[in-house]
Amino acid sequence: MPRVMGVDIPGKKRVEFALRYIHGIGPARAAGIVEKAHINPSKMADDLTDEEVTRIAALLQDFALEGDLRREVQGNIRRLISIGCYRGSRHRKGLPVRGQRTSTNARTRKGPRKTVGVTRGKENRSAVKAT
Repeated sequence: MPRVMGVDIPGKKRVEFALRYIHGIGPARAAGIVEKAHINPSKMADDLTDEEVTRIAALLQDFALEGDLRREVQGNIRRLISIGCYRGSRHRKGLPVRGQRTSTNARTRKGPRKTVGVTRGKENRSAVKAT
């Protein structure tokens, strides 16, 4: 497994797809990097030479990736929360930020359902079992 920017990329995949395992690199950026580095897109990541890996690493220096990118995104969210804007309040409450409905969906943000008000006492349960 080649190591690029402190990240082990999978060696059994094509270079274009293996680069996407680095946080901050998507399909378009990966394709552009492979093209600028003059690497055959069908080449497997394990087959990269040291020279090709250094060319890729040099091209990646221009972008905010991995830890720096994560820190930047968290800083942006903290800023929204501190200024008290609507998006910041949605982040603070753990609700969807971009206008999605919450009455029926949004389980990813809200977590598992918490049932409210439908509980039976012990005496009711024993009566149900007897019948």
